[in-house]
Amino acid sequence: MDWLGRAKLDFHASATPITVKEKDGSSKSFVDVCKETVPTCQLNPLLFNGHLQTCWTAAIKHAPPVHYRRKLFEADHSGYAGSFAVDFFAKDPSEEEDDSLPPRTVYFSKDELLKIGSDDSRPMLVVLHGLSGGSHEVYLRYAIAPLLESGAWEACVVNSRGCAKSKITSGLLYNARATWDVRQTVKWLRETFPNRPLFGIGFSLGACILTNYLGEEGSGCQLKAALACANPWNLETSNNALNRTFIGHHVYSKVLGTAMKKLAETNKTEIKKYTDFDLEKISKLTYLYEFDREVQCAAWGYPTENAYYRDASSVDSVMAIRIPYMAINSTDDPISSYEALPVQEVKQNPYTVLCTTSLGGHLGWFEPGGGRWHSRPVTNFMNYMAFEADLEPLQSKSNGGTKTYHGGAMFDPSKRTQIPHPFWFVPRAKVAERNFL
Repeated sequence: MDWLGRAKLDFHASATPITVKEKDGSSKSFVDVCKETVPTCQLNPLLFNGHLQTCWTAAIKHAPPVHYRRKLFEADHSGYAGSFAVDFFAKDPSEEEDDSLPPRTVYFSKDELLKIGSDDSRPMLVVLHGLSGGSHEVYLRYAIAPLLESGAWEACVVNSRGCAKSKITSGLLYNARATWDVRQTVKWLRETFPNRPLFGIGFSLGACILTNYLGEEGSGCQLKAALACANPWNLETSNNALNRTFIGHHVYSKVLGTAMKKLAETNKTEIKKYTDFDLEKISKLTYLYEFDREVQCAAWGYPTENAYYRDASSVDSVMAIRIPYMAINSTDDPISSYEALPVQEVKQNPYTVLCTTSLGGHLGWFEPGGGRWHSRPVTNFMNYMAFEADLEPLQSKSNGGTKTYHGGAMFDPSKRTQIPHPFWFVPRAKVAERNFL
């Protein structure tokens, strides 16, 4: 056990990391940047292992109050029909309340939407939440609140379809490969706020989605830098580790499965309208892998949940990232298993650094007094990248990680079998939604 809550920090990186130039003319290696922006990890000594840190997240509900205004988007890709909700940080909270939305969230008015564009150059954070979560999540608000409270940042949270009281409007739900809504949001932000540098942060499943997106974009990515917290990385490995223990199987997998069942129940009217899913059968499921087997496989054409996990994992995607990227994981995380950490993959990519803490659980990192440690490296890293680093010279001309090996064989870490569906499987969405191929 680490002494009195003092977690050990380790950094995994390429032997030849990129060099980050600073606006004052100096420069330093990217791994040194990460080491300097990650502070000492002193956690609550009473929460002395990953289970206690993780379970405590269910007991603590208070967090900095972040207010939002919501905009609905219609998908601009015919293969991913439907709508999704993006919540934008609101500096001036509305006095009105909307019970149809999460707390502290209202819709933009028509006049506000007409005036939403801006030529300012304030840095903007694009945020992705965890499984079945949303912009209201406690861990998310703890992480981004210090940046927003400084008055120097803007932010928006891309809510996965059906999450944060958004409604699904097609047979397409979301999964760990759901990068299309992020891509459309970033494109819209670039057009609407042409001078704002964009940065990304993801939590848990959102960290997996973000990493997959960055790998798919490669050297063409519009984000300047990104950070991932508690990414489950290799979903098959993390799932196997989760179900290997009694508490993992009967507590964590059950809690996560229940959350997804609740999401399906909340959207049951829409699910009945747009899919052929058996809602009665879904209501009787217990564990997350059962939900993935019944829903993700049916929706996306995977033959098994493990096929989905392998295809949607982000361990290979990390090798195709071509912007400064730091990941933070706790090695005692019972949900994002240390066995799944892409240590060797990170070492192949000079743009990436993996920081591990020996304590913290899954998005816990509770400090003495109730604070959340992960907000500190998030704030430090983002402020450095936005205000001290000169990121323009880092625009890469690389091939996105593709390598040619003996005999002409190619390995492309950003390649996926599902584009958007394996053609040999037929999704179980209703015929009206089968416009993927």
